Amino acid sequence: MHNLTPLSGLVGGALIGLASALLMLLAGRIAGISGIFGGLIAPGASDRGWRLAFIAGLIAAPLLAALGGASLPAPAMPASLTLVAVGGLLVGFGTRMGGGCTSGHGVCGIARLSARSIVATAVFMVVAVATVAIVRHGLGG
Repeated sequence: MHNLTPLSGLVGGALIGLASALLMLLAGRIAGISGIFGGLIAPGASDRGWRLAFIAGLIAAPLLAALGGASLPAPAMPASLTLVAVGGLLVGFGTRMGGGCTSGHGVCGIARLSARSIVATAVFMVVAVATVAIVRHGLGG
């Protein structure tokens, strides 16, 4: 990684923290993406409005930034759509098993000093480091 941008990382992190704090203070909700999305697609959910607004904001923000002149790199996608689908299913299964996703545990849970979230985030990080090490160095990459 050669494009370290500490200022934009600081501003982005502060905005994520602010959004999470405001969602908790104003709506009493945790800003965990898997829980927000899961509640959006659950049949009979009565609180779809704020969930839809949150997801729409996640999609609209980079589009508005691009319209404002920000240079957004194209995401690197593997050649295999099957690999993407399997990865997505594994992530979904993992968030169900872990009782939440990295945003819910890492941002909100650690801020609330939740022992469960601290352990979950530590596990996420260890597995991420191991995965990168295996993919980049163990599989001939």
